[in-house]
Amino acid sequence: MDRIKGSLELLSDIQLTADMEGLDAESKTLLRNKEVLAVILQGVVEEYAGYSLKDIMGFIGPVNGDQEVSPGRTNSQIRGENAETIHLNEKTSYFDMAFRAKDPRCSDGDVQVSLHIDIEMQKRYKMPYPIEKRGMYYLARRLSSQLSLATEDTDYDQLEKCYSIWICRDRIPKDSRYSISFYRVTNTQTIGAGMVPKEHYDLMTLVVIKLGHKVYNGRKGEDGYSLLRFLNAILYPHRDDFMETITEYVDLSENEDLRKEAEQVNGLGLSILEEGIQALITDNLEEKIPRERIIAKLCRHFHLTQESAEQYYEQFAVEV
Repeated sequence: MDRIKGSLELLSDIQLTADMEGLDAESKTLLRNKEVLAVILQGVVEEYAGYSLKDIMGFIGPVNGDQEVSPGRTNSQIRGENAETIHLNEKTSYFDMAFRAKDPRCSDGDVQVSLHIDIEMQKRYKMPYPIEKRGMYYLARRLSSQLSLATEDTDYDQLEKCYSIWICRDRIPKDSRYSISFYRVTNTQTIGAGMVPKEHYDLMTLVVIKLGHKVYNGRKGEDGYSLLRFLNAILYPHRDDFMETITEYVDLSENEDLRKEAEQVNGLGLSILEEGIQALITDNLEEKIPRERIIAKLCRHFHLTQESAEQYYEQFAVEV
């Protein structure tokens, strides 16, 4: 598998999210790491098809930025993207993660063309409104903010492609779980001659990624498998195989400091797991639940084998 060298910053953020129960500030901090962004972009951005994670990391510009930017002032922000867009009395739009990334297919020599990307984290998919409509609105704001107020001299050729990538974790219908949907501007019909090149209108792509459960049972080789498996590992409380999964994407082997940190993180995850197991056993014994039912619960809640569940029971039941 294509892997990228990890950083101490990434491992530090992994530690912060080890027992995360929701998409909170810590989870967004984790996703701002370029190693994580590279995996996401490789999975859904068509311009990056065939590029390695290392290449994609090099394409990503500075992430975040808290500037208050109106559509007419965005051009002055060369790098360090706006986290919100404000215009007159409109509702303020806040972007979880907004940044630019190089478009390698259109850039040449001194000419660099960017993709304008925002990644939105959603704890739940079911909202009072369709997520897809909100995503299209964000895309429209991102596109319109690239130009000053329209005049007779406005150069619309300056417009660069925008991506809005939504990652939804919970409250997803069963038939939609672990799916990735792409919504693009396309030419659906031409009457007569005169086909227009795709690059003239291919300016907005909405991507909606739906997870749905703590355990992902996809099969290797299926479309989206690599990305869905990675996101499932980092966006739910870490399981005992967390570091084993992450190191398939992030290479820690050539850095001694990273290796030691990784061992510490893995140990932390195991410690948290065992604390949960012990608490379940203790609570159930106090309720006088039979041994067989407790072991069945351990298998179901912690995805243990029968043998492992029995070993944990013998270990912690003695202490009650």
